[in-house]
Amino acid sequence: MSVEGKLLTLKSEIKKGFSVLDKITNYYNTYLENEFDPDAKRTDHAIVISDLICNYYTCLETIFFRISQYFENELLTEKWHQDLLQKMTLQIDGVRSAVITEKTYNILLELLKFRHFKRYYFDFNYDWDKLIFIQKKFRQAISYVNKNLTEFLSFLDNIQRSKL
Repeated sequence: MSVEGKLLTLKSEIKKGFSVLDKITNYYNTYLENEFDPDAKRTDHAIVISDLICNYYTCLETIFFRISQYFENELLTEKWHQDLLQKMTLQIDGVRSAVITEKTYNILLELLKFRHFKRYYFDFNYDWDKLIFIQKKFRQAISYVNKNLTEFLSFLDNIQRSKL
């Protein structure tokens, strides 16, 4: 595949991922508005909320992985998830701009830690204080990620124009 084709593919993958992130966010917001009772602190609410947050982060991580592949970033075998997230903060002169800001990184790091915890937590006794905290981080992540990914897509548009 040509360089142009690879760039177009990357842009399409990011846009497709963006669409999935929007669907997850919309479902989350609809769920909170129509189903969620903040006073009840029910287990089924905790399961849905935590799964949506984990799915959001996993989708975002897939976008980051595609970007990393395109720009040939090597990832550490151990802790590659955290390495990938950290690499998205790097501006590599002459290669690519940073995908996310340090502020976004710090928020997303909390989501990554939560997803890791959730993967290995099989009990149904959720700590609602932690879940409320992670929901706050999730809401912050949504706006920052949207802004950062939109700016990165503009960067890719500029690369594409310069190759014409």
